[in-house]
Amino acid sequence: MPDSRVPRRRRFLVCEPRHFAVQYAINPWMHPDAPVDAGRAQAQWQALVSAYRAHGHTVETVEPVPGLPDMVFAANAAVVLDGRVFGSLFHAPQRRPESLPYDTWFKAAGFEVYRPESVCEGEGDLVPAGRWILAGTGFRTTLQAHREVQEFFGVPVIGLTLVDPYFYHLDTALFVLDDDNVAYYPEAFSPGSREVLARLYPDAVLATREDAMAFGLNAVSDGCHVFVSPGATALADQLARRGYVPVPVDLSEFHKAGGGIKCCTQEIRS
Repeated sequence: MPDSRVPRRRRFLVCEPRHFAVQYAINPWMHPDAPVDAGRAQAQWQALVSAYRAHGHTVETVEPVPGLPDMVFAANAAVVLDGRVFGSLFHAPQRRPESLPYDTWFKAAGFEVYRPESVCEGEGDLVPAGRWILAGTGFRTTLQAHREVQEFFGVPVIGLTLVDPYFYHLDTALFVLDDDNVAYYPEAFSPGSREVLARLYPDAVLATREDAMAFGLNAVSDGCHVFVSPGATALADQLARRGYVPVPVDLSEFHKAGGGIKCCTQEIRS
């Protein structure tokens, strides 16, 4: 286990929460009668962007669109791998219009965008992890989309079934630490999927339900620094013991919509 780890500079795409609100309920976290503090959300989001830039990462922004309150969750818009963009087809009709402004941004930036035929929610359920892509299903992204992703990227896709509605996207239950390891909450997955993860990652960091419910696994790692919810204290301690450097960033206002650090962060791998 290395005493120190080397960060890799990343390129992130984010969307300002100018129109962020909880206007409907499409996961157990969302309660439209619990108002969002717009000023607090803006400050928390800006703190995340500042933390990324302070650690040497490039951050670009897509213009938010009125009437799309969940557009702030940029990770759901696509998967970008080797400069190729696999877009999204959202499960909830309320979110389907988000695909267009993200597609437009990618095309203007010089990328070709593939439009999926099956329900697929970007990095919410499709997590590039070194030699393969970990792919969640059970609540949002379909198995048919897993096949589309494998055909498009030519990278092995490993399907994982989510069973707890509080962890409706893979990125709420698992995040990639580096090309060789992950952190995850085992009980979010079916028994067979837990076995798969244990075989692939025998040295994985295993989170408690308390840390998972604090959105500790909706985190972003650059291979050294881990941008993580400050509520996930036991997870942060584990990461520090493994030689990672936890960087706490409070995005608790976004938890009201079922999102956190990773949900707000699309990684552009080119």
